[in-house]
Amino acid sequence: MKIGIPKEIKNKENRVAMTPDRVARLVAAGHEVLIEAGAGLGSGFADDEYLQAGARRASAEDAWNVDLVLKVKEPEASEYRYLRDQIVFTFFHLAGVPRALTETLLERGTTAVAYETLEDERGRLPILAPMSAIAGNMAALVGAYYLAKFNGGKGVQLGTVLGERHGKVVVIGDGVVGFHAAKSAYGLGASVWMAGIDAAKGEWLRREIGAIEFFHSSPETVGEQVRDADLVIGGVLRHGAKAEYVVTETMVQSMPPESVIVDVSIDQGGCVETSRPTSHSDPVYEKHGVIHYCVTNMPGAYPRTSTLALAAATFPYVEKLANRGLGALPEDPGFVKAVNTYRGFLTCRPVAEALGFQARYAEFKSL
Repeated sequence: MKIGIPKEIKNKENRVAMTPDRVARLVAAGHEVLIEAGAGLGSGFADDEYLQAGARRASAEDAWNVDLVLKVKEPEASEYRYLRDQIVFTFFHLAGVPRALTETLLERGTTAVAYETLEDERGRLPILAPMSAIAGNMAALVGAYYLAKFNGGKGVQLGTVLGERHGKVVVIGDGVVGFHAAKSAYGLGASVWMAGIDAAKGEWLRREIGAIEFFHSSPETVGEQVRDADLVIGGVLRHGAKAEYVVTETMVQSMPPESVIVDVSIDQGGCVETSRPTSHSDPVYEKHGVIHYCVTNMPGAYPRTSTLALAAATFPYVEKLANRGLGALPEDPGFVKAVNTYRGFLTCRPVAEALGFQARYAEFKSL
């Protein structure tokens, strides 16, 4: 199969979809790999490493003019012109990005295979998980940074001073993002409250992290806890669907001035009502006196770590697509769930419902 790896063009996105060692394995299996010049530089991989692995250096146009495109982030508007009847394997987050991308995918007959809706045999998200972990770790660090007075924050340090914890962090969601955010914040020395729905999981989290306060998530309890929070971290996930607003605008208005929100759910629309997408170049804004950080590609800040983790997670599926094309999907029900668009139809129901495209929905296996 002819496989292309374009250079990412999203703001300060330095990850790359595949590492040279894994490119070598694809080439050894008989596949042709085209990589855009400079695609791996931001992650510390020189062009020569890919060439030595057997890839061919290509222009952006040539890297897209293939059977299988491997990316990290969803195509930007300037890349829509490259889309055609092909497979694109990347993070799409179609429920949270401009609907023009979905419309273009449908119009061009592109098969969009989304990292974020691919499931394993236990219903987990094996490709999203490592990026969620990195973003969760980062959320605590970013929140601590913007709490500094010179950044417009409250001047509260998340840390232990002579045995006393300082700073209250409220983590919304007890999944991978929430776990890593809570663990990092607790490790810094903050007092941590976590909103979830499973008391048994709360007990497990306390054993794994430490003396955090786990509470059942409801509008009343979330509203009460964010009222005096220094940092709120949003980590709500609904598979493929738009995130729901767990933190309302009224709740944000009740928060202390110069406190901070880091909404990791922003890729899927955000779980804070006052959130809107930002970029690494312009990461924060203030609303109701609260600093909001809502960067849509947070792991791109640590591209070396992120690329190594992402390539390890995606490669087994890349091999299947390269060796068998879409014929590899029916034998793996979790892989089928990664298909979001196919032959002009939306094949992911949560995305179709989020965008109001129910009339264009059809199950992949019925097409």
